[in-house]
Amino acid sequence: MKSGRLRSRRARLLLALTAGVLGLLCLGGAGIFFVLYDDATEIDRTAPDTVTDSFLLAFLVNRDDQQVRLYTCDNPDLASITRLRDEMIQREQKFGVTVSASWGALVRTSIGAGQEDVGTQLTISSASGGKLNSSRSEEWIFRATETNGAWRVCGATKPL
Repeated sequence: MKSGRLRSRRARLLLALTAGVLGLLCLGGAGIFFVLYDDATEIDRTAPDTVTDSFLLAFLVNRDDQQVRLYTCDNPDLASITRLRDEMIQREQKFGVTVSASWGALVRTSIGAGQEDVGTQLTISSASGGKLNSSRSEEWIFRATETNGAWRVCGATKPL
């Protein structure tokens, strides 16, 4: 009878130890997931070309103004690039096509302490049914400014 209680006690102890170890492993896995997720979703504003790339993705591809605010100054001059995006949206609605934007290499030019121009060639394409209808390329310059180690887009112009 004593050996039965002893085995039962050992079994409960082994079960409790196993449950404790599994709980710690799950807690550790959740911690590792959180750290990896935080690193993967961190906003990168360490360089003017990086922030310009992220701005273009948010503004012209995702068309998400809340996301755009993460990459722009408090009062950016985006009138020219806003007209381009509005034109893209109007063409989609008017002709029932998909209008997309892509860009080439981002070329940095220092214009002073904490300010750089980032130039690139935007390509605006129209497609319908998976078939390219039209495409045009335009040169654009984006003014980036650094404040407290973070770069932000403060303007966008299309040179003449």
